[in-house]
Amino acid sequence: MKIFHAPNTRSVRIVWLFEELGLPYELEKYRLGDPAMRSPEYSKVHPMGRVPALQDGATTIFESGAIVQYVLARHGGGRMAPEPAAPEFPQYLQWLHYAEGMIMPPVNTIVVETILLPPERRNQVNVDRATKLLSRMLGAVDAHLEGREFLTGAFSGADIMTGHACTVAIGLGADVSDKPNIAAYVARLNERPALQRAWAA
Repeated sequence: MKIFHAPNTRSVRIVWLFEELGLPYELEKYRLGDPAMRSPEYSKVHPMGRVPALQDGATTIFESGAIVQYVLARHGGGRMAPEPAAPEFPQYLQWLHYAEGMIMPPVNTIVVETILLPPERRNQVNVDRATKLLSRMLGAVDAHLEGREFLTGAFSGADIMTGHACTVAIGLGADVSDKPNIAAYVARLNERPALQRAWAA
């Protein structure tokens, strides 16, 4: 399988997943903003010219959450995802999708307003609103982690998705001084050798 990857993007999630599962993969690396990602050839892989994307034989799939769910269903061998009949399955799905539904929208706003836009076009009101919203989103994770090591019992695809989003948020300066569970959670995740290899990829 081939992973289309750029460092310090959501594609880290997919490399991390493959490393945790011990699945072989080929890495096609780009840098963020690489002109090659806007080429007609790459648009056949990802129509928006982004990463991650995954090629598995004749199948091409993009969107990190979809890739995580696909890989675990097709190649996970029952690992890192509860069965649909398991009592933890609903929470697993919730936290699998929480990253993109709740955490990353305010993260995206902060990145655009503080990094991507030139200073004269930045809007501090947008930053303040997104920062407040992000704190609420992380607060829900912190509350859920009380007494838990991972989001749904054992380490799972939900931790790949939402754990990565939490790490990114903290890296952008999100204040978790009042969220000890999430701070400890992110520290635990980043001690995992598979994630360390993914960051280094």
